Amino acid sequence: MPSTSPLKWRVLIGCFLSYMFDAVDIIILAIAMPAITASLHITQAQAGLLVTATLLGIGLSSLVMGRLADTMGRRTALLLSLVTFGTLTMAIAAATDWRQILLLRFLSGLGLGGVWSAAAAHVNETWPAHQRGRATAFVLSSFSAGAAVAALAAAWLLPTHGWRALFLICGAAVVIAIAYVWLRVPESEVWRQQRYGAPNLGASAGSASLGELFVPGMLRITLLGTATSALALSAYWGASTWLPTFLVKERGLDVATMARFVAVLNVGMFLGYNVFGVLADRIGKQRAVIASLVGSGLTLPVYTLVTDHATLLVLGPLFAFFMAFAGLVGAYFAELFPTRIRATGAGFCFNVGRGISAFAPLALGSAAGAFGFAPGIALCGALFVLSAAVVALLPRAAGQDADAYAAGAPAAAPSLDAR
Repeated sequence: MPSTSPLKWRVLIGCFLSYMFDAVDIIILAIAMPAITASLHITQAQAGLLVTATLLGIGLSSLVMGRLADTMGRRTALLLSLVTFGTLTMAIAAATDWRQILLLRFLSGLGLGGVWSAAAAHVNETWPAHQRGRATAFVLSSFSAGAAVAALAAAWLLPTHGWRALFLICGAAVVIAIAYVWLRVPESEVWRQQRYGAPNLGASAGSASLGELFVPGMLRITLLGTATSALALSAYWGASTWLPTFLVKERGLDVATMARFVAVLNVGMFLGYNVFGVLADRIGKQRAVIASLVGSGLTLPVYTLVTDHATLLVLGPLFAFFMAFAGLVGAYFAELFPTRIRATGAGFCFNVGRGISAFAPLALGSAAGAFGFAPGIALCGALFVLSAAVVALLPRAAGQDADAYAAGAPAAAPSLDAR
């Protein structure tokens, strides 16, 4: 049973810090992109490939780190992910060619993707059912907090110390999360019981298999969940990767001002994650995800039409408020899969979706030369709305039916009517 002790708070803080630094090391590439492009004399298409490589590595992580979290433990996978991307982010500071950054970002993606699946599973298994939506949304709202930290660090370091110092310092700072998880975060008790104390599940109870995601009871959920992430994250990464460059090149902001705009924007996103988290526990996770995606799809195009700097500053947090879907699907996807494949299943849907979305920054960057960034960013709104339509085809929630399926109970798939 989920813990009601102070341990759940330690898990919450540890996962929050882990995903916050995950976000820092992802976002600094987008914010530093204008400086890297100028420093290494690369094209916008080549710059887009750097983001694509990151997201492809994140997509591959679902085949590696999600399974590791199910077979070796949530805490072990979390620590390994942190060490991996922290070390490789620091190494980028020494890169002398954009191809070196390409390789390092691909490899760091394995760790960057592993944090999401381990954290989502750990929080889901530690917090009581009636608080899981807000708890998971709070942990994953740390992505926006990390993006704000990245923006503030960039505003401080880029003008005087350059992009190399930004990667070195942000990569080294991951040790804060590593130390906290190592010293304060226990392993998931639900996972321990399933791994070592569930004789009714047989000797393979702790051996997660990707094949289990594609059996008749899980196939539809796996495919629809992955499609949801692919559409929503293509829209998110297509827009967010080039938003800093859009603000500098098409709206005339200097680099330091752009970084402050991005920081303020992420304050709105942080609030949205937590408001929608509470909403998810009240109206249901599926409905909250749909509301978030539709809101994002309607407000993003409006933002790209604005030219006044003051209005951009005000509308940024407003459209970012609705981009809470990544935090919501952490709780939602985790409920759709049984404990034995929870991190594998939720991580597969989210991170394979991120891998598919890897081509959105490349496509938008290539098209920007002919059409500019604003039209491409605006079109991302349509992908958000399409993703909401796919979510409507998924079950509302799985509840205990997912574990019943794993135990071989007659209910082969999560109930469409479960709340």
